[in-house]
Amino acid sequence: KLEDGVNYHEHVRVALETYALQHQARVVRPFMLVVTQDTTHARQVNEFVQSDQFFDGRYRGRVIEIHSKLTGEESDENAQRLLNIEKSGDTDIVIHVNKLKEGWDVTNLFTIVPLRASASEILTEQTLGRGLRLPYGKRTGVEVVDTLTVIAHERFNELIEKAKEENGVTRRLKSVTIGEGGDVPASKPVMVTAPSLVEQMVLQAGAGAQAATTPSDASSVKDGVATTPNSFQAPPAPPFKYDKPEEIGLAKTVLNVVLPQISKQVASIKDLEDPKVVQRIAEAAMAAQKFDDGLFATVTPEQATAVTAEVCKQFVQRTIAIPMLTITPEQQVSFGFRRFDVDLKSWNYQPLSRELLIQILRTEQRSLISGDAGGETPSRLEDYIVAKLIDVPEIDYDSHAAILYDLAGQVVAHFRAKHSDDEQVRSILQGHARQIAEALVAQMKLHMWREQTTYRVTRVSAFDQLKPQTFDGSGKDAMRDFRSPPERLSDMKRFIFVGFEKSCYNMAKFDSDPERRLAVILEQDPSVLLWMKPGPNQFRIYDEDNAPYQPDFVVETKTDKLIIETKRASEMTNAQVIRKADAAALWCHIANRANGDGAGIKQWSYLLVPETAVLPNATVGGLMATHTRSVDADLLSRYSLQDESQFSNNGIA
Repeated sequence: KLEDGVNYHEHVRVALETYALQHQARVVRPFMLVVTQDTTHARQVNEFVQSDQFFDGRYRGRVIEIHSKLTGEESDENAQRLLNIEKSGDTDIVIHVNKLKEGWDVTNLFTIVPLRASASEILTEQTLGRGLRLPYGKRTGVEVVDTLTVIAHERFNELIEKAKEENGVTRRLKSVTIGEGGDVPASKPVMVTAPSLVEQMVLQAGAGAQAATTPSDASSVKDGVATTPNSFQAPPAPPFKYDKPEEIGLAKTVLNVVLPQISKQVASIKDLEDPKVVQRIAEAAMAAQKFDDGLFATVTPEQATAVTAEVCKQFVQRTIAIPMLTITPEQQVSFGFRRFDVDLKSWNYQPLSRELLIQILRTEQRSLISGDAGGETPSRLEDYIVAKLIDVPEIDYDSHAAILYDLAGQVVAHFRAKHSDDEQVRSILQGHARQIAEALVAQMKLHMWREQTTYRVTRVSAFDQLKPQTFDGSGKDAMRDFRSPPERLSDMKRFIFVGFEKSCYNMAKFDSDPERRLAVILEQDPSVLLWMKPGPNQFRIYDEDNAPYQPDFVVETKTDKLIIETKRASEMTNAQVIRKADAAALWCHIANRANGDGAGIKQWSYLLVPETAVLPNATVGGLMATHTRSVDADLLSRYSLQDESQFSNNGIA
């Protein structure tokens, strides 16, 4: 168990360094917790893991022993190291009997090795609870970073089944991290779809008067919290002017079928108020439904025009027009990787003599770390690594073979220096090739070069449909007035906030309290007409690494259109934040060029705002004056815009 625990511990160490490189995050230094039978056993284990018999003494001086029989200087020193274990990075193994009392919580425990039967429920819960704090304060989506692993062999199936029992730890412990808020949800998950306000108006009218009002016993707001004893009840949208079935059917066709087509043919969203354009949209909607002999047979041309005019009016008033832009390279994009010395100082993978079976208690998903690769045995040890590297989309073997074998050779040399037998090195590469390749790719991207490439930008449409958003509405208090912060700010992501008057959606979720406070500012500022929290794929903004960017806020004022991002002050100079900010500022500049600068056309700007500036007395104008980000001149020089003249007239009038 100890050897398997260390093997997995070293696997986690490199995975955490890889994650930190990929996301410009702080490096988390993991440790392994060993639970012993008694104090005598703890001393024996301590002596063994620090001896030459255990991985050639590699962990000598990196072990803490904690139990009640330790006294004097040794006890004080170990206690101090235990308190500093998250920051120091000088401890790999903590050995304890049962002295770690409640209240000692850490975020860098990833592996537990129980060498005693966990018969005591309290001991089991306290032991597992040590590793249930997420290192970055939230789930990252990276399995190794989000997972606490318990090493067990002879009682593995028994442990799995016991944990899944009605009163098992995964059912009962509140500190088991499963959902956004960090607790096991007590209620059945409820997925809530939030359409744009215009779409909700039409759907609400179609559902009839029952959906247009909120039943008194279904939802009420008290002290800022909306309770929903029966089921989640979305707040109603403003009423739609028309409510006959045939009128609602036509309105849906206008909204979902015709407007997406018309967006490619008009110069701006304001053209939807032109009577000629309204007439064409009404005719197109009628034509789209000409085979429906039921409802639409009763709609007169005059009625169709009136309904269409109302849909267009509401759409213009309640939609921020986000132009759809496409970016295509004007020549083949060339890139490669510079030769570099791989950072291997923390790579201590060990040979695997058998498979480690990993089972996730929550999902029952299983995976293997194997010491036997099976199949053909490569003649060159480097081939184990190169075979995994060429599976990465950015890596082309023909173009990058030399650098791949150079890097793989450095890794092989590193392990040969630690293990004299090539078969031990082969075992390491067989068992950990995928993790080694992932870690190498993270370092390779820091040494990537690309030729200056110019891109052609085309505006595909003047505006884009506001896409429905999906939220988790679980819990009787899932809905909350946006002016009322939760008692625990760490619960922010659990709530769906409502009560907006200027938002393009009736509901929103916030990742932090500064985001919620900014929404309050936007609602109060008289210069703001509309705002929204955009959902995934609402924008097509990509940074230099082709990573997608989803901004925090989009705002339309009486004079401008804004993309606003809030960040902690410590993140304002983060490389990833800067890359995305540059990409968003460039998008704003290109959108302005595509839209032109005629009368009444609002210009886009990008604001990168530190959370310390989101104060109750802040105004949008003040934030613009201080935090507007200019476009990077070098990036701008690489983009050319298709002739704007094609957008200067109304294509369907």
